[in-house]
Amino acid sequence: MPFELPNDDALYQALLVRDCAYEGRAYVAVTTTRVFCRLTCPARKPKRNNCLFFRTVAACMEAGFRPCKRCRPLISAAEVDPLVRTLIEAMENNPTQRWSEQRIIAMGLEPSTVRRVFKRHFDITFLEMARLRRVRHAVSSLTRGASVIEAQFAAGFESASGFRDALARVLGRSPSEVSQGAGLNADWLETPLGAMLAVTDRHALYLLEFFDRKQLPKALRRLQAKKGAIGIGRYAVTDQVATELRDYFAGAQMSFKTPVAQLGSDFTRVVWTALGDIPLGQTRNYSEIAQAVGRPAASRAVARANAANPIAVMVPCHRVIGADGSLTGYGGGRWRKQWLIDHERQMVSQTTTIRAGFYS
Repeated sequence: MPFELPNDDALYQALLVRDCAYEGRAYVAVTTTRVFCRLTCPARKPKRNNCLFFRTVAACMEAGFRPCKRCRPLISAAEVDPLVRTLIEAMENNPTQRWSEQRIIAMGLEPSTVRRVFKRHFDITFLEMARLRRVRHAVSSLTRGASVIEAQFAAGFESASGFRDALARVLGRSPSEVSQGAGLNADWLETPLGAMLAVTDRHALYLLEFFDRKQLPKALRRLQAKKGAIGIGRYAVTDQVATELRDYFAGAQMSFKTPVAQLGSDFTRVVWTALGDIPLGQTRNYSEIAQAVGRPAASRAVARANAANPIAVMVPCHRVIGADGSLTGYGGGRWRKQWLIDHERQMVSQTTTIRAGFYS
């Protein structure tokens, strides 16, 4: 039987007393520092509202957190496995190194054995772990306003063209088509739940998604087909999104005022507007949304429209749950959905309802 973790409040208490019972079974990620730790970490304890808890190293890294240099959570499994220690130390000594099976073989190791051992200890392969670390470096650099060339070196890419190619794969275009100053521009925004990609023009926000969402490339291709080329850069609208998201995650009393472009069908636009009408700190199910838009028999269509929402957080599709109270699916990951719902419930004493302002 899998080990059952207690709720997050109990895990936070375990963090405060450095309870070793959860060693290798739970990790804490700190949203202010973007670092994840063992619960036994000797570092100064973060505030409760700055903590997220995960079962695996893989979940921490996929959410955009980096390992703590003090408690070294990646080394916990390595203490009993020399193979893991060798590779983790090599990666930590050079976190931007571009790894491949050939490089692993050159170290005298068998790639299939490395895959199996890392999956067993971390629920992620070594090559996936190394790639996530490199992506994290790239995203951090872009978020700080670095140039593409600076971000390329921070991510450990071997050439500017290699970095451009990686971005082009996400944007669904050839490297030569990725340029500055297109009609639509994409830029990265850092949030406590991981990096997000914002696509704007001079007037409105068209897409806001978590960078690690699997459907992001498809969403970008659909947007490109409707609105033309997407370049790299930001407009004033992007700065407005960044400011409003920062205030939202800080729990400030505010409302989203960024103009949001609606490119869906008439029905989906009605559903997206209804999402913004769900009060802060509350949830609705698909049937209740269908009733609200005057289509009581259209619960499935509402679910499809909800899933097609291209503006995460600011158009709050995360507030829609199953009729039985279950979280149901969420493109950014159910753990993010739960965090957003919990965060908003902590803000219910505020008087401002958070909703998006639509731009036609």
